Amino acid sequence: MQQATLSQILDDRAARRPVVLATNLESGDEKILYPIDGDEQSDLVTEAAAAIHADKSRTVETAEGPVFLHVFNPPLRMILIGAVHISQPLARMAALAGYEVVVVDPRRAFASAARFPGVEVRTDWPDEALEDLAPNLRTAVVTLTHDPKLDDPALHVALRSDAFYIGSLGSKKTHRTRVERLTEAGFDENTIGRILGPVGLSIGATSPAEIAVAILAQITDVLRHQGA
Repeated sequence: MQQATLSQILDDRAARRPVVLATNLESGDEKILYPIDGDEQSDLVTEAAAAIHADKSRTVETAEGPVFLHVFNPPLRMILIGAVHISQPLARMAALAGYEVVVVDPRRAFASAARFPGVEVRTDWPDEALEDLAPNLRTAVVTLTHDPKLDDPALHVALRSDAFYIGSLGSKKTHRTRVERLTEAGFDENTIGRILGPVGLSIGATSPAEIAVAILAQITDVLRHQGA
């Protein structure tokens, strides 16, 4: 890898921008591709986009010879809205699964380092926090408070973002009223349909830890099958 190429990839990584380094295995020619944010359209860019979604580097055949697509994805992130009981095991499990975890809750009695050791905790308002965190296609957002005053502002930002997963805790009845509020706020059916609610796979979970397992399993399913 050339020094200029390495420098650019490091800059892209710092900016949390997904990038693919395409290297012709016969000529050694290198090219940085931005299949998500860029305007370029080609078969190689399409292959690079698929590699990014699969989070897996690969070799593809082209008219110029075999090209190795080296994926440099931003780190996975999970943003939890609500420093509640479910958030505690979910934060730990997500960290083990490779996510950078951020817990957002303006209620300082809940959002504390003592309850979430080793996890970034933010006490600003959820919509302000999400605007600053800028969820991208490597970000999962989960709202867990049951309080529309906290969950809804977060959902307004998440639904306008590229977050690959948006989930909300609550019963089917709670989700119906949530959909009604979001519809009144101007979101269309397809956009609201991005929210998975009630959140988590249906495995009969009851305890906070079991619900956390169900949520992480659903997030993993969406992550690994998106674009497939």
